[in-house]
Amino acid sequence: MKMGYNLHLEQAQKLVMTPQLKQAIQILQLATFELEQYIDEQIEINPVLEVESNIEDKYNNDKDNPVEEKINWKEYMEDFDNYEYSKPKYDKENEFNYENFTTKEMTLQEHLLFQYHMTLLDYKYKEIGEYIIYNLDDNGYLTISVEEIAKELHEEPATIENIVKIIQTFDPIGVAARSLKECLIIQLEQLGIKDDNVYNIVENYLEEIAQNKYPYIAKKLGITIEKIQQICDIIRTLEPKPGRMFASINNNYIVADAEIKKVGEEYIVILNDKNAPKLTIREDYRKLLNNATESSETVKFLNDKLNSAVWLIRSIEQRRQTIYKVVHTIVDKQKNFFEHGKKHLRPMTLKEVANEIDVHESTVSRATNGKYVDTPMGIFELKYFFSSGVESDSGEGVASESIKNYIKEIIEAENPNKPLSDDKICKQLSLKGINVSRRTVAKYRDDMNIPSSSRRKKHI
Repeated sequence: MKMGYNLHLEQAQKLVMTPQLKQAIQILQLATFELEQYIDEQIEINPVLEVESNIEDKYNNDKDNPVEEKINWKEYMEDFDNYEYSKPKYDKENEFNYENFTTKEMTLQEHLLFQYHMTLLDYKYKEIGEYIIYNLDDNGYLTISVEEIAKELHEEPATIENIVKIIQTFDPIGVAARSLKECLIIQLEQLGIKDDNVYNIVENYLEEIAQNKYPYIAKKLGITIEKIQQICDIIRTLEPKPGRMFASINNNYIVADAEIKKVGEEYIVILNDKNAPKLTIREDYRKLLNNATESSETVKFLNDKLNSAVWLIRSIEQRRQTIYKVVHTIVDKQKNFFEHGKKHLRPMTLKEVANEIDVHESTVSRATNGKYVDTPMGIFELKYFFSSGVESDSGEGVASESIKNYIKEIIEAENPNKPLSDDKICKQLSLKGINVSRRTVAKYRDDMNIPSSSRRKKHI
């Protein structure tokens, strides 16, 4: 076999990800508030860009055209009989003070410390109580053992345990517990429950309650299933996380990227970009570029920045047009949803919308990722409208979200003493023209965190 070297020419086409293309893809993926932050960053690093503003500066206008006004003091003084200064009357009832309207949400620790400081204990126990309170988590549970606290504060464990017991009597009931069982027992004691069976079930059968194994518990305790049901109903009224009402909540507000409004019989799409900064090219840099020599470093620098600015403006406009087209297509294809509600959501894929607006599926995916739309039915993520489904008896598609809503309605209307099995739910769906398998019903039910029929059953 003869071996050697030779040259071979071959032509091939491939996509090259230029920096400009990467930037356009990144901009398309950004939500509205993220885009505003990105624009601010670009304005800082690119001197050619500026924010277009149509707001007139009244201060400058007044400064350029001052209005001279002469006051006739003689006429002014003739209008008054009294020239004294009097202090304004203080109206306590109608006082408006911003401090009266601003509020600060109390934390769990602040709430407990207030109660602890009102307790008639020796001052030497102040540090112990505060140490215990500051070691409670957001749910109100004590995250450190009595022995560790005693070692840290050089105190007797019995003393620490007594202080813990005192804090456990505070509001909210069940706070400073070290386990779920202890938390529930504290609440039962505070409610004055005397039935030993209730405490026995909390101590030994919480897992069985979660699995709805009432006959098993009844057999073990030698009482009726109806009695077990009554006890479990009491236990379910207790608060497993007593401190969560005081936990600091970070509200994540959704800013809709588009809005769908119904005007007459038509739906219109409005992009939520009215507050977004409008970019333009600075005029002084245009003049500087025209006056500079072609070989200068200034021209090269300005050309790079100008190209970057123009591409950024084009990418933002392209993003705007793409989102508008996607939302408009969703409105056209999901009109029954906006008219009649969630049960009328039809199956729709990214490819279907991509073919409609003549772009690639990945473009539609990026345009819908993390973006929300405000509709007459509420605020939804754009990806909510893309789901698989099945064909109904009428030949129209039914989206999986619609099927879930039907299943939820059926379960809510069932007899709690005789809950419907997945097979019976299938039969009820078939009466509505929706043919799905039992396995599909079980899958959708699990997606909605709805337990099986055996765990939904009530014994009263």
